[in-house]
Amino acid sequence: MRKFLIKSILIAMDFAWLVGIFYITYYIRKNITWEMVPQFIPIPLNEFLFVIFVIILLLYYERIYDFRFDFWQELLKIFKSLIIAFFIVFSVLALTKTNLQYSRLFIVLYFLLAMMTLPLFKRFVKRVLFRFQPFKERILIVGNHKEEFIDELRKNWYLGAEPNEDNYDCVIVLSQSFDTQKLSYLVDYYLQKVSDVYIVPYLQDISFTHSHIFEYTNLRLNTIQIQNKLFLRKNIIVKNIFDRVLGILLFPFFLLVHIPIAILIKLDSPGKIFYKQKRLGKNGKVFELIKYRTMYENGNELLEKYLQKYPEEREYYKKYHKYKNDPRITRVGRWLRNTSLDELPQLLNVCRGDMNLIGPRPYMVEEKERLGNAKELILRVKPGITGLWQVSGRNNLSFDERITIEKWYIKNWCIWIDIIILLKTFKAVWNKIGAR
Repeated sequence: MRKFLIKSILIAMDFAWLVGIFYITYYIRKNITWEMVPQFIPIPLNEFLFVIFVIILLLYYERIYDFRFDFWQELLKIFKSLIIAFFIVFSVLALTKTNLQYSRLFIVLYFLLAMMTLPLFKRFVKRVLFRFQPFKERILIVGNHKEEFIDELRKNWYLGAEPNEDNYDCVIVLSQSFDTQKLSYLVDYYLQKVSDVYIVPYLQDISFTHSHIFEYTNLRLNTIQIQNKLFLRKNIIVKNIFDRVLGILLFPFFLLVHIPIAILIKLDSPGKIFYKQKRLGKNGKVFELIKYRTMYENGNELLEKYLQKYPEEREYYKKYHKYKNDPRITRVGRWLRNTSLDELPQLLNVCRGDMNLIGPRPYMVEEKERLGNAKELILRVKPGITGLWQVSGRNNLSFDERITIEKWYIKNWCIWIDIIILLKTFKAVWNKIGAR
């Protein structure tokens, strides 16, 4: 009953918002009176309702109202539903020969507004709805080392979930904590208590979201397809086009901010504006990475004196590959690093084809052997200006932790992951600039 109530509220709120978008679009289109735009023939809401019903049905088909997805997964499903609905609506209008009665600009504006506002509206609704205890989903976590999962449930309010060991609605089993016999027993046991049991698979560095599941009926067994996503030729082509086009689009922004940054660097300390360093590229090929200079010209001398005074910094560098308080960094350089603006000249590397916009970290030549067994995997793809580990929300990652995250990125790449990383990068940079 509670699930049905929550589902009904979410559907009703989405329907109401889609109706609201209709009136917003109506107002905008009515006030577009350019000469090249045809005269607007008003569309009654009752004639437009079929569009809203198509969108709701597609959202329902994507199971948005049945499951509590993470924001980014749900956002992808919303975009997918709206894009499919857009083509369905235009196809219906063309086939029924009613397309001349509808303003095509009105429909385009409607779907653009829906894509921009519906995800934000759903965030607002869930933020309000999940403040109330009856609407939260109570989850039992079973297994060892469950603290990280419990912490995610408490922090990620969009899920509307909370850990509860006594009174729960569903169960999540961390399968790596048990052998297969024990795991089967736990699934059977909890399925007698609740209707939904979720299993976190043994393979933690593989995302099964886009995997195909094949059924062998006679054996009563399934196989799950696993691919190394960034080793597939079609994915490499798509990613190269995506990164190169974005790099070109962002290049005017680089030109806009370059002059003031260059002046600040020159005024702060003597030396060159750009700094070039040899890094490992695709297939281990060495290239010159371009950044804004953030260090003093006599940086090595300053570092040697600093390490003599603070020898404990050597151990910190071995683990995190950076110093707590690097004496080589200039005042402007520290600001550039904190805001990540020192990375902007790497757009030149992207345009030249040395790097991608998003990818693994461009490792230094002397770090090649430290990559260990991951060397063949990581060096098979182009490095990126930004990447998954930079936006993972975790500070002071060790070298090994970075490698683990980058292996996950390469194995599970899809264009949507790159879009998420890019959006999170813009947010992180904006927050750092706005906080100063």
